[in-house]
Amino acid sequence: MIREITLTPDMDVLDFGCGTGLLTFALQPFVRYITGVDSSRGMLDVFKTKVKEQNLSNIKANYLDLDNGDVLDGSYHLIVSSMTLHHIKNINPLLKQFYSILLPSGQLAVADLDLEDGDFHGNNDGVFHFGFNREELRLIFMDVGFQNIQIHQAAEIEKPVGNGKSRIFTIFLMTARK
Repeated sequence: MIREITLTPDMDVLDFGCGTGLLTFALQPFVRYITGVDSSRGMLDVFKTKVKEQNLSNIKANYLDLDNGDVLDGSYHLIVSSMTLHHIKNINPLLKQFYSILLPSGQLAVADLDLEDGDFHGNNDGVFHFGFNREELRLIFMDVGFQNIQIHQAAEIEKPVGNGKSRIFTIFLMTARK
């Protein structure tokens, strides 16, 4: 993401599905303020402990549970999300929320799995999409109103899939502007 997005010291950023903060902490030195949101209180506890231990004043974390009707708020120059979208049952309403809280010309950057057969997680509880067809997801972004949509090959992850075998899964990065 850092290679594909221009980060500036006046940016306010939302990290959706921040988990323990891996992406948040990587972006933090380059932006004004970053807010992480996640539906796992355990992950957020780890996140908040890291913020406190590093004495960082430009990061905060919020609990958000879309399944219970919580909605995103605030205004952001950039929204990022890494490996979270496949855990969201209905992505269209979420993308509409992203669009509504982005400032004019704001950016969205989503990294997630390319379409796969369900082997990535092993246990698929809480997994609603076995990755995404890039073109179909691009069309959903367009329908919501996003422009300048670009798709990049982001990474490959090799994981064991059983029977002593491993497999390579590909990750894309889709960027767009409001």
